[in-house]
Amino acid sequence: MTRSTTAILKAAAAAATVAVLAGPAAADSFPEREVQMIIPFGPGGATDIIFRLIAAEAEKHLGQAIVPVNMPGAGATRGSRHVLEAAPDGYTVLASHDTIALSNLAGMVDYSYDAFAPVALVTQTINIASTHADHPAQTAADIAEMVRENPGRVRFSMIPTSTDHFFWAQFFDAAGISMDDVRMVGYADTGEQVAALMAREIDFTVLNMPSGGAHYAAGTFRPLGVAHDARLGSLPDAPTMAEQGIALEHATSRGIFAPLGTPQDRVDTLAAAFGAALETPELVSRIETEFGSIVRFLQGAEYQAFLDANLEGLTRAAGNIDFEG
Repeated sequence: MTRSTTAILKAAAAAATVAVLAGPAAADSFPEREVQMIIPFGPGGATDIIFRLIAAEAEKHLGQAIVPVNMPGAGATRGSRHVLEAAPDGYTVLASHDTIALSNLAGMVDYSYDAFAPVALVTQTINIASTHADHPAQTAADIAEMVRENPGRVRFSMIPTSTDHFFWAQFFDAAGISMDDVRMVGYADTGEQVAALMAREIDFTVLNMPSGGAHYAAGTFRPLGVAHDARLGSLPDAPTMAEQGIALEHATSRGIFAPLGTPQDRVDTLAAAFGAALETPELVSRIETEFGSIVRFLQGAEYQAFLDANLEGLTRAAGNIDFEG
């Protein structure tokens, strides 16, 4: 063996040793740069603000900046597709909610939750069946009787293919109401629905504390039923759906997702940072008092089970929705 060959072999062995030693170190060093958090909605809405608040706290535990990037468009699918196609290295995540599954069920995209690696559920904003103060309905349980007595005349507002569209489909199923007996009225956004309810153009709409809290407090709107397993602290007198014999829990469930194939240790690192952030009392207080939402942190198998159950319920509801209508 020549001297040059020996030197090459020694160099190769040294490089291999360095590579072996560097492997775990590289894995342990994540993240080494900022993480982009894609929000598939425009700035200023509840989803945007809540994720920004959580990210600002989570980055203190992650050790690197988490940079929110608004990427609205195409019914919130422009941002989700961007993350779907991003490198699975943990440096790009999606901050979204049920719209991932809703867009798939409505035929807008060909992917759903299973196209991503779930990182963590962070908050839920509980949905509330509501009406105006002068309406004869006093509770959600009154709605079914009104529909039976006035088939085709009771008006329900919704944003097509949105959370509230699915809310009503699931409510009708739980309350024994046929979709053929109701009149669905579509609006572009929540603001239009609120204006329509104030003008008495509709009978019922779906609100939450961010969109309806001030109206409940002023007495202009009436909360008929809270779709949660317990009464809300901010609405202690409003009964739950279950208290009225309606088996329905419904919320806008916000979570973090990574591209499919992201190494599990990186997913776990991200989840740990968000989990630590949600243990901050000041942050929890803001989420609950300013945004009428609850902190609910799930990761790993628990979050996957939640997504599976969520998708199952939405899929059943989709069977009762005419997306072309």
